[in-house]
Amino acid sequence: MTAILKTNPGNFFEDFRVGQVIEHATPRTITAGDAALYIALTGSRFALNSSEPFAHSLGFPEAPIDDWLLFHLVFGKTVPDVSLNAVANLGYAAGRFLAPAYVGDTVSATSEVIGLKQNSNGETGTVYVRSIGQNQLGETVLDYVRWVMVRKRDTASPAPEAILPTLPDAVPVEALAIPDGLVLEGYDDARAGSAFRWGDYAVGEKIDHVDGMTIEEAEQQLATRLYQNNAKVHFNQFEQGQSRFGRRLIYGGHIISLARALSFNGLGNAFKLVGLNGGRHVAPCFAGDTVYAWSEVVAADTLPGRTDLGALRLRTYAVKNRTTADFPGRIDGGYAPDVVLELDYWTLMPR
Repeated sequence: MTAILKTNPGNFFEDFRVGQVIEHATPRTITAGDAALYIALTGSRFALNSSEPFAHSLGFPEAPIDDWLLFHLVFGKTVPDVSLNAVANLGYAAGRFLAPAYVGDTVSATSEVIGLKQNSNGETGTVYVRSIGQNQLGETVLDYVRWVMVRKRDTASPAPEAILPTLPDAVPVEALAIPDGLVLEGYDDARAGSAFRWGDYAVGEKIDHVDGMTIEEAEQQLATRLYQNNAKVHFNQFEQGQSRFGRRLIYGGHIISLARALSFNGLGNAFKLVGLNGGRHVAPCFAGDTVYAWSEVVAADTLPGRTDLGALRLRTYAVKNRTTADFPGRIDGGYAPDVVLELDYWTLMPR
C-alpha cells in the first residue's frame, strides 16, 4: 500500500506554472483583538484606525483596521502555497487598497501565477503572483503583485520558459479607490495629530521621521504569527542556524509596518493608504536591530471631483542601526549601507 503524504511541504519552484490559480486556506475573521494587537506590536497612531468618533466624522461606519494589517492578513494566507520554501520575498507592485476592512469581516485570498524565471544558480527561481483579498461578500478589498525567490526541489530539473509580467511604474491616480461616503468637512487636525495638509507638502521634499524602534524577538514573532505567516525563515532557528545568516529573518512586512508607524511623525494626516506602487526588501533585519525611517514626496495629485482631498505619493526608506538625518537611500545604482526597505505608495490626505 502506497503511503499518502498528508502534510503540506509547500510548493517548490518546479510546482508553479504561469496561469495557475491558487485558492488559499483559511478564511480569517477579523477581531477587535487583531486590531488592538497590531497597534501594540507596531505603535501605529493614525487616528482613522484608532478612534471610532474620528472615523465616524469622516463617514466611516466604524474605525477600519489598519491598511497594512489587512495587507498582512491577506499576505499570510498566501505563504503556505507561495513562499513556504522561499529564500526571500523580493518586491511588490500594482497594489490597490480597494475597500476598507472592519472588525467582523472575513478575509480570504486567491493568487494567480503571472511570471516565472529560474535564477542563474539553478538552485532557485523567481515566482510572480497576483494576489487578491476578498471579504465575506465577495468584494475585493486588496489587489497586489509580489515576487519571491523560491527554492527548487531538484536542481537538475529543467528550467521553465522565462515569462516576466509587465508591471506599471505606479498605480495611476484615476485607478485609486476612494472609500464610499468619505467626507472631510469635519476633519480635525488636532485629533489627527498634525497641522500639515496636502498643500503643505512639496514634490521632492524629504521628511526625517526622527524616531527609532528596536525590534524585539518576541514582538516580531507575535506579529508574524498574528498574520498566520508560517514561512520557515522567520520561525525555524534549527534550520536557519545552518543558513548563511545563522539566524531567523524578521518578516519584511513587519519592517513595512514599523516604517508606516514611524512616518506618523511628519505625515500624521496621511490617513488612508490607497496604492502600493512598488517595494523592495533591500537587506534583512534581525532581532535587536533598530529601525528608522524617512520619506520623500514623489507626487502630489488632485483627485477627480474632489476639492477637499488630495493624493500624496510617498517613497519611504527604512534603515537599521543609524539615524536618517542625512536621508540614506539609493546611491550609484544601489542603496546606501543599512537601508533595508524602499516603499513607494499612495496615501489620501485632506486639502
